[in-house]
Amino acid sequence: MATQPRSDMMSDPDAGWSLPAWTYSDPDFFQAEVDRVFRPSWQIVCHESDIPQVGDYHTLDYIGESVIVVRGDDRVVRAFTNVCRHRGARLVDGPSGCASRLTCPYHAWSYDLRGALTGLPLSQTYGGMDRAAHGLVPVQVEIWQSFIFVRLEDDGGPAVAEMMQPYAAEVEPYRFADMRAFGRVTLRPRDVNWKNVGDNYSDGLHIVVAHPGLTRLMSNGYTVEAMEHVDKMAAPIRDRLSNNPSERAYQAILPDVPHLPEDRKRLWTYFKLWPNFAFDIYPDQVDFMQWLPVSPTETLIREIAYAVPDDRREMKAARYLNWRINRQVNSEDTWLIKRVQDGMASKSFTVGPLSETEVALRNFCRKMRGLIPEARLHHAPAPGWSRRPHAQG
Repeated sequence: MATQPRSDMMSDPDAGWSLPAWTYSDPDFFQAEVDRVFRPSWQIVCHESDIPQVGDYHTLDYIGESVIVVRGDDRVVRAFTNVCRHRGARLVDGPSGCASRLTCPYHAWSYDLRGALTGLPLSQTYGGMDRAAHGLVPVQVEIWQSFIFVRLEDDGGPAVAEMMQPYAAEVEPYRFADMRAFGRVTLRPRDVNWKNVGDNYSDGLHIVVAHPGLTRLMSNGYTVEAMEHVDKMAAPIRDRLSNNPSERAYQAILPDVPHLPEDRKRLWTYFKLWPNFAFDIYPDQVDFMQWLPVSPTETLIREIAYAVPDDRREMKAARYLNWRINRQVNSEDTWLIKRVQDGMASKSFTVGPLSETEVALRNFCRKMRGLIPEARLHHAPAPGWSRRPHAQG
């Protein structure tokens, strides 16, 4: 089943077509995406429980920027670009850490946990420099359901809470605030354009073709719907036991989760948020998955699992089996998206027709054409077009 997001989509002559193949490898289009899609978009960094103490921080590197999210001495979570205001050196390395202050390893300029410049060696040699004007550059932060997001530029777009508002009631019972990370952040490089990862994530038609394990678990119960900023995919785990050992064990072992409503105790739900991250919500755990663009044909998939603490042996086993099942799904998807990326290099392919049931892909293409009108062209414009001034709609 699929739900159409907007009744006026068919008024667009391109509504029934995919984005052109050239947009999945073109350097100019990639630069336009960086400027118009990614700099103004929210990106997930971590969970509040990942930075519980004063001075705890996590970093996120993407589109040539490094952002540090840190808990201040007043316990407020703030974000800054991970860049010293003296010569531009990176302040901290690695995905996480803890510090009482942020000190540059180049010339020892130091900043407190609120971003103020507090340590300035040879301060008398900088004339009348205003220290207050040389603190760390702040980055916008939003905390939704205890997950922490950052945004480099505010273009007036919706907050994460606004994007997820249509599904707020569905998410509430999962107790996101009580979750803690288990495992670690994994980074998986892929030689594909970021859009191919996202297109595949929201594609419901390939499930019965290319994911036999999910089909055994869900039969034909997989549904797809698209709202303005969120796609939702969902399916219940069927009672009929699979003939695959891991799938059958998961079906049999998955214990009762008392805080979930009955209709969600055996339901797998996926929410993809604009433009490039998603929550995989299971009865036993929640993963976030983020596909970060590296180049026109390279993407870094970043993901980690969280769960409400539960020491039951059955729950521990269910979480392990979940990982085994989805490891296979990820392997299948890796093979699929590389085939698509390779096929798009053929001059014989320009755009492909989209079924009326492919509502999530139609919605994504509509948004991309709105931000980058050149996406309507079946062939790439002359090089350099992305550097021309862009008229905001």
